[in-house]
Amino acid sequence: MTFLDYAPAPESTAILTLKPSYGLFIGGEFVAGRGSPFQTISPATEVPIAEIASANAEDVDDAVKAARLAYETTWSRLSGADRGKYLFRIARLVQERARELAVAESLDNGKPIKESRDVDIPLVAAWFFYYAGWADKIDHAGLGANPRALGVAAQVIPWNFPLLMLAWKIAPALAAGNTVVLKPAETTPLTALLFAEILQQADLPAGVVNIVTGAGSTGELLVNHPDVNKVAFTGSTAVGRAIARSTAGTGKKLTLELGGKAANIVFDDAPMEQAIEGIVNGIFFNQGHVCCAGSRLLVQENVHDEVVERLKLRLSTLRVGDPLDKNTDVGAINSRAQLNRIRELSTVGEDEGATRWSPECVLPEKGFWFAPTIFTSVSTSHRIAREEVFGPVLSILTFRTPAEAVAKANNTPYGLSAGIWSDKGSKVLGVADQLRAGVVWINCFNQFDPASPFGGYKESGYGREGGRHGLAAYLQAADTNSVATITQIKKAQSK
Repeated sequence: MTFLDYAPAPESTAILTLKPSYGLFIGGEFVAGRGSPFQTISPATEVPIAEIASANAEDVDDAVKAARLAYETTWSRLSGADRGKYLFRIARLVQERARELAVAESLDNGKPIKESRDVDIPLVAAWFFYYAGWADKIDHAGLGANPRALGVAAQVIPWNFPLLMLAWKIAPALAAGNTVVLKPAETTPLTALLFAEILQQADLPAGVVNIVTGAGSTGELLVNHPDVNKVAFTGSTAVGRAIARSTAGTGKKLTLELGGKAANIVFDDAPMEQAIEGIVNGIFFNQGHVCCAGSRLLVQENVHDEVVERLKLRLSTLRVGDPLDKNTDVGAINSRAQLNRIRELSTVGEDEGATRWSPECVLPEKGFWFAPTIFTSVSTSHRIAREEVFGPVLSILTFRTPAEAVAKANNTPYGLSAGIWSDKGSKVLGVADQLRAGVVWINCFNQFDPASPFGGYKESGYGREGGRHGLAAYLQAADTNSVATITQIKKAQSK
C-alpha cells in the first residue's frame, strides 16, 4: 500500500531583504538607540535574524517629543481628508509588500506562513483602509460635538500578532488626528521596523509615528512618560493591572486588551463537521497564541464522546513544522519562556488528574515546539481550566443544560470572548445574551473585521478596538470642558 504525503513547499525568503541591524524610528528616521542592543531570533530555528536597538529613557523622551512636535505643527492641522489620504497610501503599500511582510512575520514570530499570508497581512491592510474612510467623517460619528484628538498616544503591543496589533493601534489613532509612539514586543520587532520603512515610502510627516524597541522596561518608560495623553496596551493581565495603577490620576486615557480563557460551547444539535473545524481554529490557530482562543471546550454530555473522537481524528491530520512551509498548520512557539510556561501548565494538568492526549508527530530538534494537546476529564477547579495557557492546549469539560453551560462559561475572571455552536437560533441568542464576554461568535470562531469592535470585561480589560468604538478611544468631545469655560466667562464678566 502506498501512502501519500505532503512534499515540502517552503516559501522563499529571497523576497525579504533585511538589514543586519535596525535602529529606533524617531522623527521619520532610523536612529541609534542608547540602550544595549539585542538579537531577534527565529523561534523555529533559534538562529539570529537581526540586531535590534534598545531604547532608554532619553530615547523614549526623544520619541515623545517628536510625536508632540508633529502633533502641534503638522498632523493636527491637516484636514480629515488629508489624513485619510496618508492612511490609504499606507494600506496600499502594505498590500504591495504583502508577501515580504508575511515572510518576515512568520520568520520572526513562528506562525505558519499561510496564516501570515492569508489572515494577518490582509487584515492589516483592511484596518488602514477602514480607518482611512473614517478620517473625514469623525464629526458624523455620533461621538459628541466637534470631537478632537487627544494628542500623543503611547501604544504597547504583544508578540502574538505583531503587525496586526500595530494596525489595530495606529490606524484609528492617526485617523482621529493623534500622533503615536509605539513599542513592539521584544521577541517580534521585525515587522514593526519594516512598517517604519513603509511610512517613509508613504511620505508620512516626520514624527507622526515613532517606533521604539526594547524590553518591558522600555514600554514602562513610554507608558509613564508625562507628555503622553493616551495609553493603549495589549498583553497580559498582570502588566495591564500595573499600567492601570501607574496611569491612575494622571488624566491619561487608557485602553486595555488583556488575557482570556474563552468558552467554546458545543450543543448536541450543533453542525458537527463545522463545529470540529471551529474548535480547531479556535485553539490551534496561531499555536494558541490568541488572547481570545477557545481554550475551554464545553461539550453537551450526550455528544462528548463523539466530539472527542472526531477531534482526535482531525488533530491527527494537522502538520506541525517549519512556519515557512505552506503545508504547515501549527508552527513554532514564540519563545523558550512561553514554551516553558505551556509545558509547566500541561504537567500540572496531568498531576491534577486530567487525561492528556496529543497526536503522533515528530517535532524538530531545533527551535521551540509543542504538539497540539487536548485534556479530557477536566473539572472547573483545574488550573488548565482557569489559567491562560496561551498555547496549543485545549481543556474539555461537559455540561447537561444551557443553564449549566452558561454558569461554567462565566466561571472565570476573564471575559473576552466565547463561541456557541447550535442549529437553534433561539437557543443561541438566549445563551449569548447571558454570557459575560465582549465578543460572542455564533457557529464560527476567531473571525475579525475592522468594522466590528473587539474587547472584554473583568480581567480581560476595558475599552474597544475596531469599528466606531475603536475610533472613540482616541477622541474627546470638544465641549468636555464647557462647564469650566462657562465658569471662566462668568468670572471675567463679574470683574
